[in-house]
Amino acid sequence: MLLGEYYHSLDTKGRLNLPSKFRGDFGETVIITKSSGEKKCLWVFSLSEWEAFTDKIKQLKISYSSDIVRYFLTGANEATIDKQGRIMIPQNLRDFAGLDKEVVVAGVLTKAEIWNKEKYVAATSELTGEKIEEAMRQLEL
Repeated sequence: MLLGEYYHSLDTKGRLNLPSKFRGDFGETVIITKSSGEKKCLWVFSLSEWEAFTDKIKQLKISYSSDIVRYFLTGANEATIDKQGRIMIPQNLRDFAGLDKEVVVAGVLTKAEIWNKEKYVAATSELTGEKIEEAMRQLEL
C-alpha cells in the first residue's frame, strides 16, 4: 500500500528519485500515465496494478472505451527504476502535469501521484473539513 507525501526535485534530465518506501511495492518497472480530471498530475502504477487498471478499462462500453484507452495508453510510459531509485519522466508527461523542479510524490493506496508542488498545495488546500465530513458520512464512519 502506497501512503504519504514526499517532496522531491526533478534533475535536469527529468529523472525523479522515488521514495524508498514505494520501491518495494513497485518492483523494477513502473508505468507512468496522465491522471484523470482537471487537476493534472501523473499516476504511477506497478505492473500488476497497471494490469488491474487496464482490465477495468476493457470492461467499459465500446462507446467510451476507445477514447479512454487512447487517453491513458498513448501517453503512458514504461520506466525502469535505476540503481539510485530514479525513474525518467518523459517530456510529454512533464508538460502535461506542469512538472518543473519541485514536485510532490503522493502515495494513494494502489498508485502514486506525481504533482507540481504548487498545484499539489493548491489542490490539497481545497479539501475542506466539510468535504471530508461528507465523504465520511457516505462511508458510514
